[in-house]
Amino acid sequence: MLTTVQINALKPREKPYKVADEKGLYLLVSPSGSYLWRVKFRFHGIEKKMALGRYPDVSLKEARKKCDEAREQLSGGQDPLAVRLQAKVEAELAARTTFRVVADEFIEKMEREAKAPATLKKARWFRDLLDPSIGHRPIADITAHELLQSLKRLERKGHHESAIRLRSFSGRIFRYAVATLRAQHNPADILRGALTTPKVKHHAALLDPVKVGELLRAIDGYGGKIETRIALQLAPHVYLRPGELRKGEWCEIDFEAKVWRVPGERTKMRVPHAVPLSTQAITLLKELKALDNPGTFLFPANKTFLKPICENTLNIALRRLGFTNEEMTSHGFRSIASTLLNESGLWHPDAIERSLAHRERDSVRVAYHRGAHWEERVRMAQWWSDHLVRLRDGAEVIRPKLRISVQ
Repeated sequence: MLTTVQINALKPREKPYKVADEKGLYLLVSPSGSYLWRVKFRFHGIEKKMALGRYPDVSLKEARKKCDEAREQLSGGQDPLAVRLQAKVEAELAARTTFRVVADEFIEKMEREAKAPATLKKARWFRDLLDPSIGHRPIADITAHELLQSLKRLERKGHHESAIRLRSFSGRIFRYAVATLRAQHNPADILRGALTTPKVKHHAALLDPVKVGELLRAIDGYGGKIETRIALQLAPHVYLRPGELRKGEWCEIDFEAKVWRVPGERTKMRVPHAVPLSTQAITLLKELKALDNPGTFLFPANKTFLKPICENTLNIALRRLGFTNEEMTSHGFRSIASTLLNESGLWHPDAIERSLAHRERDSVRVAYHRGAHWEERVRMAQWWSDHLVRLRDGAEVIRPKLRISVQ
């Protein structure tokens, strides 16, 4: 057996030579003066050699320990060289498999699943928020403490809702990493409840029928772009989500059947949604059609007919009409319809929910109600438009003074 004193006394020769220790461990002394630990063993009758490091970086004690570990692997039926290669490959893979890499791959998967552009845009935004802190880190090595620090950084800026959604997004990335065998755990799961839960803020809407009438009269008096005025007038009659309304295309409108068919790729629930059109809605659409705008969109953008109006156009128009963000938003037309239709007591709640294209959690009810209540919804659409006209005609039409210049 070798001793440290004996090793230190060894001198280089013209040719490499070996100095044995025990259990196949030996020191290879090269002419250059390097001292290299090696262990010799047989696996399935084949002699193999494995490097254990350079002396004195690896001491005699450490070399013997590594030799013993290799012998234990042999006794367990494993090839120490193969075990080392596998560990090296896994370490290299883990180093390259960063949070950013997995997040990008997950977002690509979302694209293949035809998620909505707005959903993909939000996912990329969340990814970029986490990128400076953990984007470069191997995803398998990220701890709950690291993730919490990233989330708290956003929370300290007062963005409580964003911090909670960011935890949820990171959780989906970690779950995907676990499912694809690139991580062992999901640190986002144990952070549930660690962040401040903000007070739920509902979309602003005028729910008093008298105030609704004032709103409708103000919209009729809008002096800006005709398309914007018609969009505001149409919104309460069809009560689509703002994105579904502003991105509407003429191919979706069936004047003969009096139906607006919104394709699934543009709906929040990712399923097609049919909207029965009242006489008033048809009249507004025909007025819009008479403008003879080029392109496919009902409400083309100001500078190009290849794109629809931007997401803030209707909210800006409401601000110009004198309604604050706390009073009314473009999404508020849905709240008005939901509230007043339910308060009327004339319509089945399921018919109202279907008209709002809300998600049905019960799969049996989904199957049953897919085609149900259509006739009722057609009657309800006309009653609702007639009701809006009555609310609007409750007083003289208002011609509001615009707060800022009209575009």
